[in-house]
Amino acid sequence: MRIVNGWLGRLAAALFALAVALPATAPAQTSSQPLAAAAAYTIHPGDQLGVQVFGDPTLTQDVMVLDDGTVVYPLLGSVHVAGETADQAATTFKERLLTYERDPIVTVSILKLGQPTVMVLGNVKNPGKYQLPSNAHLTDAIAAAGGLGPVNGLYPDARVSGPNGNVTNVSLERLLRDGDVSLDRALSDGSVVYVPSPITFNVDVLGAVDHPGKVQLERGDTLSVAIAKAGNSAAARADLNRIFLTRLNPDGKKVTYRIDLYRALQSGDSRYDVQMQKGDVVFVPQETQRQGGFLYPLLYVLRKVFLP
Repeated sequence: MRIVNGWLGRLAAALFALAVALPATAPAQTSSQPLAAAAAYTIHPGDQLGVQVFGDPTLTQDVMVLDDGTVVYPLLGSVHVAGETADQAATTFKERLLTYERDPIVTVSILKLGQPTVMVLGNVKNPGKYQLPSNAHLTDAIAAAGGLGPVNGLYPDARVSGPNGNVTNVSLERLLRDGDVSLDRALSDGSVVYVPSPITFNVDVLGAVDHPGKVQLERGDTLSVAIAKAGNSAAARADLNRIFLTRLNPDGKKVTYRIDLYRALQSGDSRYDVQMQKGDVVFVPQETQRQGGFLYPLLYVLRKVFLP
């Protein structure tokens, strides 16, 4: 018996020594990236949250974030949590529950991300209803619809209406062309995005053009575009040095300007190639001596580009 006990003792001592000599094995760990991403995520309408109050199972609830960013919770009623992280929302619940419980321990977990359904209409390539990510913005909706439809001039202002009926106008010119991301409005379930088609208007182009009369333009079109659409072949013999533009001013008075479009086309000086306005009347006189022969092919190309 003493021999057995001695053998067991020596074995135990050896195992203990081996355990001390070997480095401790770290417990298995999963990547911390998903946890970091979850910690940074802010709550959006449509998300499903799990709210747990330790020691009080009656207050452990799964709640849905409504379109106004709130959840309905026992005792507290409406609690606004949109825009907060899960930890910040837990603090919000804790502070509200202090009225009813002493030092409550609250945790909030995001069980399911909401996917708002948004309607995209108007001048987009594929109008329709789209399911977007929970943190979707206006640019996400436009991208889901395939991008904007044809726009020759300035981008229009999009109209974004929320589920509560509030309507906001957003300048797509500033958002998409100038890169002003502060205008990239957040969307929620039931939002409607409408992108107007290009604004069209008529002007009169008279004189030495192929087809004198009314010409349809889009917002942002210039004088050279108007003349190109009216037709300016060599046979028209237009005098581009002295084009006359008659415009009705806001005070109701008509003012006539003499414009050297030849200079604009020759030097690329856009000051002389003015943007047109509804009701403008353009008169192109016939030349008395041929000049700037390269301009006729240029205007012919412009006509091919802008005419359907």
